[in-house]
Amino acid sequence: MKHTGALLALVALAIPSSAKEMAADQVRKAELFESGVRHAQIMALKKQTWDALEAQGVYDSTQYKSFDQKQDFVACKDGVASYVPGDPMYTFKCSNLDLYDFKTHAELGSGFGRGAGSWGWTSPDGREFVAIAQLDGTAFAEVSKSGKLIYLGRLPQYTTAETSLWREIKGYHSYVVIGSEAVDHGIQIFDLRKLLTVDPAKPVKFTNEKDLDGFWTEKLPLGRSHNVVVNEERNYGVATGFQPRNGPLRAGLVFFDLTDPTNPKTLGGTGEDGYVHDAQCIVYRGPDAKYYGKDICYGYDEDTITIYDVTDLQHITIISNTSYEGASFTHQGWVLDPEWQQFLISDDEYDEVDERGLASAGYPISYIWDISSLEAPKQTGYYKHLRKGIDHNQFVKDGFTYQSNYALGISILDLRSVPSDPTGKGIKEVAYFDIHPEDDNMEGGGNVTFTGTWSHYPFFPSGYIVINTMDRGAFVVKKSPEGW
Repeated sequence: MKHTGALLALVALAIPSSAKEMAADQVRKAELFESGVRHAQIMALKKQTWDALEAQGVYDSTQYKSFDQKQDFVACKDGVASYVPGDPMYTFKCSNLDLYDFKTHAELGSGFGRGAGSWGWTSPDGREFVAIAQLDGTAFAEVSKSGKLIYLGRLPQYTTAETSLWREIKGYHSYVVIGSEAVDHGIQIFDLRKLLTVDPAKPVKFTNEKDLDGFWTEKLPLGRSHNVVVNEERNYGVATGFQPRNGPLRAGLVFFDLTDPTNPKTLGGTGEDGYVHDAQCIVYRGPDAKYYGKDICYGYDEDTITIYDVTDLQHITIISNTSYEGASFTHQGWVLDPEWQQFLISDDEYDEVDERGLASAGYPISYIWDISSLEAPKQTGYYKHLRKGIDHNQFVKDGFTYQSNYALGISILDLRSVPSDPTGKGIKEVAYFDIHPEDDNMEGGGNVTFTGTWSHYPFFPSGYIVINTMDRGAFVVKKSPEGW
């Protein structure tokens, strides 16, 4: 880092203006991203933040009051919903989302009270189940017809060597695929059909020895991954962000076969663009005829949107690698329509903290991309959020993006205007539920810090949304009757 100024000065003497900017970007890329410096900065800041919160007792989830199970739901009225009237700690700012339940991490079987990823599954007869990642494993619950979380049991983390808050989950038919940053954790594969016969009065403590349906760790040098991705149509899973960064695949993408979930096998991988933080891997159906029908991964690679052709997993190629103004840590994104992939929305986890580009004032930015040409994607516009905070994970359903934005809680944006106006000026926030009232009185309406909600699952046919938070536990919300 200390040589950056000297390197840029030498570059400036040698080349013209537009090339100078490109050279400066390359120097920044090498020193911040390829080196792993930026990733290390973020990890250190998160640890510092979380250690301070732990010292304050924030993660003792037993302190939080439970939702009255006799109560049907709490309506979002006059901009707030409270299940403990008059208590500001349980008064949540909201719009168009009603509160149906809340369970603490302790009520969901965790001894540590810290949440991370989540995913859901709907059984053939319409029952809805959710997997809730926590520091010490994964909790399982059913979402009842009335929107209540019915705790059914838990699967402990695979390794006993250490714990890690980074635990991510994706679904493959009735299975959940679970990865973690914990050393030697590997990828757990668990069939949620086991929950169909569980008596809620007797939650089950599942074990890795008896109850895992599959386990995969090959090609993960330390047995750990930052995230997991699944392509259900093509029957494979992907581990991303595995460590170390200087390993054979440079913490990129590594694929494993899920055709038989009980016997996952390594299929291939790539480290050509280095560390991949997150990805969405789907069959391409869109306007770029050259790639129609191919397997494509949209990678979020710290400073770029990187698009991979993974049709041949032994010969993976990069189609394009594109950065943008203010890139600080390209985190995650989702295509607007998997059936016609013309646009994509992405977020950057550090631009608000780094005070760079469009997010310099601390308001999260959702970036809009035209991917009509996979070889030349264009960042066409953006949406600037209404309250300060940090964006994290988002998923698109029926033209709306559902976003977990740390201390801001969940925000729902209407993206249906994007095809006709890719600038993003027509995007509107139609609903939100702020699960972190502690910072409501701050300037800008929120806190630019790494606390609050980590993830959510918005794909249940019932419309219930389960929100997994890092501190309190899990919330269930649903669109208000007046809706949007």
